[in-house]
Amino acid sequence: MKSVTDVGSGIIGLTTAIALQEAGFVVKIIAKEHFEKSLSNKVGAIWFPFEIAPKEKTNTWASQSYSRYLLDLIHPSGVLMIPFINAYTEGSNTDWKEQLPPGTVREATKEELPKGMDQALYAEVPLVEPGLYLPFLFRQFQANGGQFELALISSLEEMATLDEIVVNCTGLGAKEICEDPELYPIRGQILRCEKLEQVSFADPTKKGALRYIINRSNDTIIGGTDYENDWNPEINPEDTALILKRIKDSGISKSPKILEELVGLRPKRTSVRFEFDQDFPNVFHNYGHGGAGFTVAWGCSLELAEVLKRG
Repeated sequence: MKSVTDVGSGIIGLTTAIALQEAGFVVKIIAKEHFEKSLSNKVGAIWFPFEIAPKEKTNTWASQSYSRYLLDLIHPSGVLMIPFINAYTEGSNTDWKEQLPPGTVREATKEELPKGMDQALYAEVPLVEPGLYLPFLFRQFQANGGQFELALISSLEEMATLDEIVVNCTGLGAKEICEDPELYPIRGQILRCEKLEQVSFADPTKKGALRYIINRSNDTIIGGTDYENDWNPEINPEDTALILKRIKDSGISKSPKILEELVGLRPKRTSVRFEFDQDFPNVFHNYGHGGAGFTVAWGCSLELAEVLKRG
């Protein structure tokens, strides 16, 4: 069996590792930090293609991931199906709805719309709770014989020496490793609060004024921010105030009780880098998934496994 080293332990790295194991590869994960410290452990992780391109490719990945999450519903994995209202405008990507099962998506009624939202889609979508799902994946990876090592990889040259095949799932870390000018952060600040009764929704229609509520089993994620090229990893009290104001303006009268404030830097790229490296042909790049890592993770991982099997 061929050996593969997967660099990165977030949602893309873990799903890639398992997809490769299922395809018959022996897989090792090397990462600078454990998945519990990754960006993937901080996010709301609702299924929705947000800040990712190209849409034709990523919508297909999203559809495939949707189907895979349905399989995980039978496990205590942290995957739930929830109602979700998603605002859109004339220029929004709504093509993803065509690839979901019939009856999954419909137009939201005026009564269902939060204040300030003109039109939206109402869908049943997977919600992934990272605190449960990432450990679930890691246990599966280990049960399949996978090995894990903490190490910092600083360059493509170093990465290429790790194995006969190496998959680069380093997310925003690829900015420095690959010297990639197309990769940049979109800073997201969110609030983890006591659970609300409001139906989960997102309004990404106004750049710089993102707002959403994601209800999980025992808490609610309220967001957020979408600041491009903002590398600040610290909590900004002004952003917290903005997030709370937007939620109040959405019709939430009761001020939510904040349990935790979190910041994550989404790895956005002009398009997801999904290809072999020209200079180091044993390295396959799989990064730049923006705000849709959980949404497309399984789809791109399963395609990657097929690519490496053919190779």
